[in-house]
Amino acid sequence: MAVRKAGRVAASVAAVALLGAVVTGCDSDDDGDGDWMGGGKKSPSASAEPSDPAGKSPSQDTGPAAKVPPASVNDLAKVPTKVEGGVITVGEPSAKHTVKVYEDPRCPFCKKFEENGAQALVGPLAAGDVKVEYTIASFLDNNFGGDGSKNAANALRAAVDTGKFPQFHSGLFANQPEESDDGFTPGFLLKIGKAAGIKDPAFEKAVASNAHQAWVATAMKAFTADGVSGTPTVEIDGEKAPADSLYSESDFGKVLKDAGIS
Repeated sequence: MAVRKAGRVAASVAAVALLGAVVTGCDSDDDGDGDWMGGGKKSPSASAEPSDPAGKSPSQDTGPAAKVPPASVNDLAKVPTKVEGGVITVGEPSAKHTVKVYEDPRCPFCKKFEENGAQALVGPLAAGDVKVEYTIASFLDNNFGGDGSKNAANALRAAVDTGKFPQFHSGLFANQPEESDDGFTPGFLLKIGKAAGIKDPAFEKAVASNAHQAWVATAMKAFTADGVSGTPTVEIDGEKAPADSLYSESDFGKVLKDAGIS
């Protein structure tokens, strides 16, 4: 079993434990018809429920405290970030190389990539040798119910306007709840923002009001339009990186070096 299939996550996890199979990512609906790989259409009530209880202010969130992002992200403090369509690009526009990263905030394999393989990108990004284009998907909300991925995608877009997208993006995965828990509530996302050094009232308002819902939908359309069906997916100058290289800084660093990125 090479990839986890949407709608069968629990069964896949059990199979991994019993058979020692290697799972390398989170998969979305293959045909886009809303029938999630045998799991049936998602419950309307699941998508309709807000992540925070009705009437509860995000500032009153009583969830866990947020961890500070890894120190390595501080090297990216002066790297420019921009939004174009459904893509968030980090890096100098003139960078010779382009790395495309497709992620869903609730995907645990994206967390594993960010905490391991993606660390090999910090140096080249800071040096201006590469730019990274992030396409943020939100299909795992359909798999598990809730709005965690969409809430997180909205907050990621809002973080661009604060000038601290790399810090917030890193902090988001450092604080990722269990995949099946709808833990990315607006309140928890604001805690992550504070831990990442964001003190912008506009960011709090955008997270609390889901101000970038339209962009979240645009990002999901971009993910689908690119023909990507699972996360994390990484492309280096148009070539897909081997899935088994993504979860080791040294392995992914070698793939980058072979592509001329150092």
